[in-house]
Amino acid sequence: MPGVSNLVLTVVGDDRAGLVAALAEAVTAHGGNWEHSQLAELAGTFAGIVVVSVPDDRAAGLVAALDQLDGLLKVTAHPGGEDAATPSRELSVDVLGNDHPGIIRDISAVLNRHGVSIENLTSESREAPMSGGRLFEAQVVARVPDGADPAAIKTDLERLAAELLVDITLADLTR
Repeated sequence: MPGVSNLVLTVVGDDRAGLVAALAEAVTAHGGNWEHSQLAELAGTFAGIVVVSVPDDRAAGLVAALDQLDGLLKVTAHPGGEDAATPSRELSVDVLGNDHPGIIRDISAVLNRHGVSIENLTSESREAPMSGGRLFEAQVVARVPDGADPAAIKTDLERLAAELLVDITLADLTR
């Protein structure tokens, strides 16, 4: 029985109708299965990441077919590993405050110091209602390693929130 490989596809192209359909058609035509994705239109550009599983003997054909989408989408295929085991602890970090450079850098640095791995990060900057200026909002889902001190992570993030003048809300997602 042939093996199955995971491929992680990064996709970028000018936003227009039919991009996902073209990508999905190529995956399906080569016996692939669309496993997981995060896709978005950002500043007129369509971008995303897609994990597909494909029979080992059809992976090269799929990669060649994806190269043919150039002009519509630029697709880069990366070999994927096995899915990680479910993390023992997940932490949600929500951020809201006046926008300024460095917020993501500073938050990710605190998490990194504690060995916390960011699993998902979404963010946006938008006009602040009534007050003028710009608001920054981010949602982070992170994996906390065994042995990490949740109280120390919380203390460091609260200290950072005060320095950055933003609100940071924490929630343990595994309890």
